[in-house]
Amino acid sequence: MKKITFLLILFFIASCNTQKVYSDYDYSYSRSGGFAPVYENFLIKGNKAHYSFEGQGKKIKKNFKISSDEIQKLEEVLAANNFRMIQEDRKKLYDYISTTIKVNVGQQSASKSDASYIMEQDQEKWDRVTQAFQELLKSKLNTNP
Repeated sequence: MKKITFLLILFFIASCNTQKVYSDYDYSYSRSGGFAPVYENFLIKGNKAHYSFEGQGKKIKKNFKISSDEIQKLEEVLAANNFRMIQEDRKKLYDYISTTIKVNVGQQSASKSDASYIMEQDQEKWDRVTQAFQELLKSKLNTNP
């Protein structure tokens, strides 16, 4: 009985620790939803990044480094587009792949999502911010097979 209890405790600890990567980050870019669901997460903590993708018959997980210059460029895009002040619309959307960006550090700390669209006057700013995350991610996935 002691062995079973020990194994259950060990399993519980291991399962709790595997989710830590999804809760402890500075920057987060995620996409999810759609008719054929897609789940994509790009998380940055310091100079370390974690990427996961599940959907379209694929399952990808990668860890890689982000340079201080790349983080600085990301911060500049966030500041130039006043990320904190981007306004979300309140319309309801279904079967739509939504994008969520969360920033937990710096003056642009905020959480924004286009799950209910972005207000028209802020759409260009939102597009520039999402493009910055996408370009950074693409550069890392292409250089780190």
